[in-house]
Amino acid sequence: MLCIVRVVTDPVVHIEQLVKTFGATRALDGLDLTVAVGEVHGFLGPNGAGKSTTIRALLGLLRTDSGALSAFGMDPWADSVAIHRRLAYVPGDVNLWPNLSGGETIDMLLRMRGIEPAGTRRAELLERFDLDPTKRGRAYSKGNRQKVALVAALAADVDLLVLDEPTSGLDPLMEQVFADTLAERVAAGTTVLLSSHILSEVERLADRVTIIRAGRAVESGTLADLRHLRRSRVVAEVVGEVPGLARLHGVSDVHVDGRTVSCSVEPDAMTDVLGALTAAGVRSLTSAPPTLEELFLEAYRPAAVPR
Repeated sequence: MLCIVRVVTDPVVHIEQLVKTFGATRALDGLDLTVAVGEVHGFLGPNGAGKSTTIRALLGLLRTDSGALSAFGMDPWADSVAIHRRLAYVPGDVNLWPNLSGGETIDMLLRMRGIEPAGTRRAELLERFDLDPTKRGRAYSKGNRQKVALVAALAADVDLLVLDEPTSGLDPLMEQVFADTLAERVAAGTTVLLSSHILSEVERLADRVTIIRAGRAVESGTLADLRHLRRSRVVAEVVGEVPGLARLHGVSDVHVDGRTVSCSVEPDAMTDVLGALTAAGVRSLTSAPPTLEELFLEAYRPAAVPR
């Protein structure tokens, strides 16, 4: 007799109907967010949307008003010490001890975790990020301060990385080094919560994305899930007369330039659009799903309302 056992893994981060107010300001207004084991979860929203408040609550730095919040099944406010043993945090604006060298800072942060630096990837990461560990903190540029925090976090063998604008101040070459190094950590089993304004970075790295607005999640899912709900952009050059695509249901933003037509097409209308173009004789055709940036902007149009 074949017995199938389904293993259910609890999420690393679970947030449900989280509320936090600061006086008359409601920073979090019923936020829902789930980060599964082993995934990179993109956390998007402009300044004031509630991202930093969420991260501070997750790190146990503030007490929320209501709702559920857990990391590794524990309460960040009550069990912050146990949680911090299993996570590493990189902020977008790093402050260092001015009289300690970068290397001394990294070593101290690792030893605070009970990790001996010699047994980590410290030396390799210093080389990859092109960081001189002998300079004192006060002599570092913003980008190099960021590198110190990244090396300290990525050298530690943690279960969760909480990254808030982690590549702030890095040049494009170092952004790629970061992406490659993060991919290696994820392949080793690390879970990542990634908050970033660099949408191309999130699009390249994230398995799932949550977009928040005014303290609430307005979109959440894989990029494929979110794109399925949005219109694709179709550009075609036809042999014959350009068909009247604007008359079709689910087609908008139609532009005609000679024999070339471009339009936005809802998923359900794609078959009718392709049929009309085929009848006109297609010379060339491209169809592109919306980028993460387009999904983000769509979520913040005035007509969009939090669910």
